[in-house]
Amino acid sequence: MKKALLLAALLASAAISIRPLNAAAASSTLVYVGTYTDWELFGPPRRNPPGERSQGIYVFRFDNDTGKLTPLGLAAATDNPTYVTFSPSGRFLYATNEVYRFRGEPTGAVSAFSIDAATGKLTFLNQVVARGTGTCYAVADHTGQNLLISNFGSGSVAILPLNPDGTLRPASAFHQDTGSGPNPRQATPHSHSFNVSPDNRFAFAAQFGTDQLSVFRLDAATGSLVPGDPPSFALKPGSAPRHFTFHPNGRVAYSLNEIDNTVTVLGYDADHGSFHELQNLSTLPAEFTGRNTSAEVIVHPSGKFLYTSNRGLNSIAVFAVDESGRLRLLTNVPSGGRTPRGFSLDPSGRWLVTANQDTHNLAVFAIDAATGIPAPTGRTLEVPTPVCVKFLPPSP
Repeated sequence: MKKALLLAALLASAAISIRPLNAAAASSTLVYVGTYTDWELFGPPRRNPPGERSQGIYVFRFDNDTGKLTPLGLAAATDNPTYVTFSPSGRFLYATNEVYRFRGEPTGAVSAFSIDAATGKLTFLNQVVARGTGTCYAVADHTGQNLLISNFGSGSVAILPLNPDGTLRPASAFHQDTGSGPNPRQATPHSHSFNVSPDNRFAFAAQFGTDQLSVFRLDAATGSLVPGDPPSFALKPGSAPRHFTFHPNGRVAYSLNEIDNTVTVLGYDADHGSFHELQNLSTLPAEFTGRNTSAEVIVHPSGKFLYTSNRGLNSIAVFAVDESGRLRLLTNVPSGGRTPRGFSLDPSGRWLVTANQDTHNLAVFAIDAATGIPAPTGRTLEVPTPVCVKFLPPSP
């Protein structure tokens, strides 16, 4: 009897000691920030901005209850890691190195890192050529077997197979876009993002330079691409599609168009990987007349709201999403700095963090669950030239 009571007491004390640790772990999330380290590596000569120069990827710990960001320092030093993404397991981080020469060749690169969940630090695994210049976007397919990348400078996309240990292999598939658009910025092809369908059967490239979404059949097992039928979907001439995302229902997608500052709402046929246009509307208030370029698009986890960033107006545009997936512009909220190239929502959808490139800061917003509108918390942190901010997703 005494042994049973002693065992029960030990188990109770163990439970008491374990619960706070688990609660603490669940109450915080790692946040990674990609930056420009050297604009002179970006292609055409550009001066680096005044102030502290970035060294690579920075990491923060985010308090899910209060919205407080705590700097954890430099996670890894690497050149121009302007876009970061994760493996589905959450164990590995991949960064595009947005450069125009790598190892003496006219190409960008992609770097792989393992994540230390306790400290947030990144351990370099390997780096491979991107087979195109100005590498600006990467995403893992849903199986975790491949990384899809976009090369803005040369207008190409590629697939880099992933090893179980997180390392990258050389490209298994490659597609070079051709053609141009009516805007002077569209004189040559530019591929700005590359995304996967919800069922992992198709991949879609947002072709900034040619105003279309390229459609491919994706074979995850072999890392191969085959042009879809049809092989592309045409958007408005001069719109310049930049980023692309699906609604959680998988039946609607959204193309954010950089030059004409619009969102195109697309109905999606999952059987054929094809689209039809439902709506096209501006990300800007009617009274705005200044210069602006749209940058990022994200759907709220609830599917009820959509957000885009405006560089020029320096705002986050907030849209209501109806049952058909169509949008209604609610408002534009100041981004907390200048040039919000990137922003991100935490996995719960309660918080939004902006990366304001030209004021070198992150800003935290609390999202109203009923209206979807982000409200500034007053919390800002300095980061040199931040352009991408990503919450590490929960482990599967």
